[in-house]
Amino acid sequence: MGRALELAAEAAADGDIPVGAVVVDAGGVIIGEGRNTRERDGDPTGHAEVVAMRAAAVAKGEWRLTGCTLVVTLEPCPMCAGAVVASRVPRVVLGAWDAKMGACGSVWDVVRDRRSIHRAEVIGGVREGEAAQLLVDFFADHRPGADG
Repeated sequence: MGRALELAAEAAADGDIPVGAVVVDAGGVIIGEGRNTRERDGDPTGHAEVVAMRAAAVAKGEWRLTGCTLVVTLEPCPMCAGAVVASRVPRVVLGAWDAKMGACGSVWDVVRDRRSIHRAEVIGGVREGEAAQLLVDFFADHRPGADG
């Protein structure tokens, strides 16, 4: 989670919502990392999770990320949760929960839906305070008076 938090801070410095993610292989080695790049790249799919999973797939030489863990500072949205399911990631470790767009248990539970072709374990609240504070600080600077 430490590296994911560093990546989130980098995203904020570029004007993107501070979310960072890493994909760790079964041996505990980071094989993919990403941060939000929507603003920087003008890419609506430039979410930290998608960027990290793309990099991990390149590192593995295949799209199946079985045996890997996605570690992300904010609960994945429906798009990213769908990518978790599609890539067969068996575990998601997240920092802050997302009461607006979360799809790993908050608003939706895409990754654990019994109808899904694949389900992932979810471990939430890891370094939650730090992850949430990055978001609070970012939105205080970018949307004064907004509720986040």
